[in-house]
Amino acid sequence: MGCQLGKLAASERRVNNTQADLGDGPPPATDPRLPLTAKQKYSMLASWKGISRAMEKTGICMFIKLFEENQDLLNMFEKFRQYRTKEEQINSMELAEHANNVMNTLDEGIKGLDDLDNFFEYIHQVGASHRRIPGFKVEYFWKIETPFLAAVEATLGDRYTPNVENIYKITIKFILQTLVDGYEKSAKAGANANST
Repeated sequence: MGCQLGKLAASERRVNNTQADLGDGPPPATDPRLPLTAKQKYSMLASWKGISRAMEKTGICMFIKLFEENQDLLNMFEKFRQYRTKEEQINSMELAEHANNVMNTLDEGIKGLDDLDNFFEYIHQVGASHRRIPGFKVEYFWKIETPFLAAVEATLGDRYTPNVENIYKITIKFILQTLVDGYEKSAKAGANANST
């Protein structure tokens, strides 16, 4: 009997070691639609935690940089277009509220990278919703890329390494392209609905 228990225990150790070895292998493959490797996605989600602790500050910084580079876009925002100086914008509750909304959208998108079907559905809806904004042009989505990266760098500080920068560049381009796709799909859907 003693021998049988020893064999059973030894076989369980082998099974447990095999399972542990599987966990030490390469990370699982990511969805092929995601332009990040599993390691990059992990790094993105880990560093995003630093951003999510400072969402409002990061969002306000992003919009201030957007308006510094694209003063004309300020006119798109009825609630805070009158705030022309950096100081006025920093202290604007309306700008802070909008910055929070945009950052929450980005937060949902980035946290949704594990489930791309839901990610695409959500970000496409957000892109399509911009059709209701008078005077909005699809190319405006791309104008937030550089201000977003600058705001992330300011928030992360020395944690914004060249590798992290590269991952954020890939991620924001992916999100922005998905917004554009949603915006354009809604135009096609509207055109098809009007033609029937």
